[in-house]
Amino acid sequence: MHTLELPYQVEAFFELTPDFVCIAGKDGYFKNINHAVVNGLGYTKEELMASPISAFMHPDDVQHTIERRNDLFKGNALLNFENRYITKQGEVVWLQWTSTYFSEWEIVFAIAKNITPRKIAEQKAAEEFVAVKSLTQHFKNRIEEDKKFVATELHEELAQLASVVKMNMDWVKMNETELSETAKARLEHSSLITDLLINSIRRLSFKLSPPMLDEMGLAASIEWQCNEFATFTGIPCKYNNINLDEAKISVEEKIDFFRISQEALNYLLNRKTASEISISIEQADHQIQLQITDAGRGFDQLHVQHVKEFSSLLNRIASVKGKIQMSETEHGSTSISVTLFRQ
Repeated sequence: MHTLELPYQVEAFFELTPDFVCIAGKDGYFKNINHAVVNGLGYTKEELMASPISAFMHPDDVQHTIERRNDLFKGNALLNFENRYITKQGEVVWLQWTSTYFSEWEIVFAIAKNITPRKIAEQKAAEEFVAVKSLTQHFKNRIEEDKKFVATELHEELAQLASVVKMNMDWVKMNETELSETAKARLEHSSLITDLLINSIRRLSFKLSPPMLDEMGLAASIEWQCNEFATFTGIPCKYNNINLDEAKISVEEKIDFFRISQEALNYLLNRKTASEISISIEQADHQIQLQITDAGRGFDQLHVQHVKEFSSLLNRIASVKGKIQMSETEHGSTSISVTLFRQ
């Protein structure tokens, strides 16, 4: 074992700095180290210099570190490179290195900061985020399940009961010939109202949990949504399928986009400036974009910022870590684009 002797001024720097400072040879061994390295890794100076540096690294980081060192030998400085070391006590230490290679002496001069507390905090934050995300997804799934249950009860129970009431009224109207004209008119009116009730129940059931979202997919569900909106409001609304491969979209993503378009249309329903609406979905490798365009001024940024009805849409987008953008063309049409970034 040979220790590289240092000038007095450099030796003083070695011992005064709290950072890990070392000189390493091209052969992969320490040539000199300061006390911070010894104290941080728990080995004696002799132990550290007797074995290859890679012997003290975390096994998962060895190959990556070797590759970066080879780049360093080619003249590419190593800046803020992070890897892990294992102390003599078996603990993991995260280090952030800045290194320079001196080819004339075939040595590497390196300084590292111990970033273990920061890494522990980041890992804890990541774990908490995963836990919150999992809990959020659990609640979203539970809400969708509850909506599906209510939708089924509406469709299978209330709608059928209303149908039975209508059938009974129709039977009375056809078989009781001695009814007064007033009674017949009442029955006719009740029959019409029952038809409206059945249609309303079915429409509400579909809005709560559209069965075709599972059976026919997202495109068919949004197309139905557009048709319903146009029928109800008299405002033209169409769906354009630009580039959508539903086989590559998860069930959760389909539900999110259906609900986002539903929230946007509910918002436009309360606006008097919407005139002609189009909805499109475009899919790329790492993102999916839903765009809703209105030929009028349905999406007015100043109005949106002060309207509570828009908050549910923003909350839905935030829950999937989506990005929303609002824009206006020179022809006066306005639009919102919702982008969902995928892993």
